[in-house]
Order: sequence, then C-alpha cells, then structure tokens
Amino acid sequence: MALLNILHFPDPRLHKVAQPVARVNAFIHQLAQDMAQTMYAAPGVGLAATQVDVHLRVVVIDISTDKSQLITLINPEILWASEETKVWEEGCLSVPDIFDNVARPARVRVRALNLDNQYFELEADDLLAVCIQHEMDHLMGKVFVEHLSSLKQTRIKNKIKKQARKASLAK
Repeated sequence: MALLNILHFPDPRLHKVAQPVARVNAFIHQLAQDMAQTMYAAPGVGLAATQVDVHLRVVVIDISTDKSQLITLINPEILWASEETKVWEEGCLSVPDIFDNVARPARVRVRALNLDNQYFELEADDLLAVCIQHEMDHLMGKVFVEHLSSLKQTRIKNKIKKQARKASLAK
C-alpha cells in the first residue's frame, strides 16, 4: 500500500469529472486500498479518487472512530434523496483547515459496486449521508466550497494563497 498525494483546491484537476469504472480489477483493488490508507493518514472520513488525481468513480468512506467500518463505493449513484435538508459543518482533505456550513439532503439511498463487483444499496443519514454526497460531488468535479457564496469562495481562495506563500517562505 502507498500514501497518495492529495490535490488541493483550487487545483483545476479537482474539476475533472470522473469516469465510470469498467471493471473491478486488481488496479481498482489497489487504488481503494491506497485511498483508504491515505484517508486514514490524513486524517479524514472520506476520499474520492478525483482528489488523488485518478479520475475514476471510486470513493472510500469510514466515519467510525476506530477505523473499522470502511465502505468502498464504485460507480455510486444516488437513487433517492430526502426533501428534508440538514446543515453540517464540512471540511475537506483537498481544502485543508477550511470548514463551513453546507445544506444537503438529510438522507440518501445510494447504489454502487463493491470490491467483489457486486451491486449493493445503502441508505444513509446524518454524517454518512453528508459524506457520501460530499465525495460524490468530487466525482462530478465539484468541491464543497462551491456550495458557498462567491464572497466566501473568494475569501477561501485568498486564505489558501496566503497559506501557500507562508509555506514557501518557511522552506
């Protein structure tokens, strides 16, 4: 297994739309393992392949506190989303140290392939629903800050540029 490099906003590669996985094979198995290791090390609760510059529809999620409930979603699709919405404070491994409130459907039902190439459905609410939607946004080339006002997006971009300048001066 290997730690993968996570792209950071506003990298244009984060806006690429991921392609469906044609076949669950050894490459996809290794990708999912490496993504999970990268997510846990970051640390985070979800990671989409787009974030590691692999533009395939693969997501790993684990919202458990003991890292024991890894879910791999291959070619996920939302079958149903509740009309009821819920606001959660979201963060993202591609947008380090930035957190803001995003309103999303409170519950979703998703269908995906697992690593055994079998379709399954999962109904989720609370943090798991948020995480699924957040990661699926990445597969569509969208970062959570794009759900925010243009003023907030500009502030975030400026903060990131300032952080990058400080980091380069520190080297």
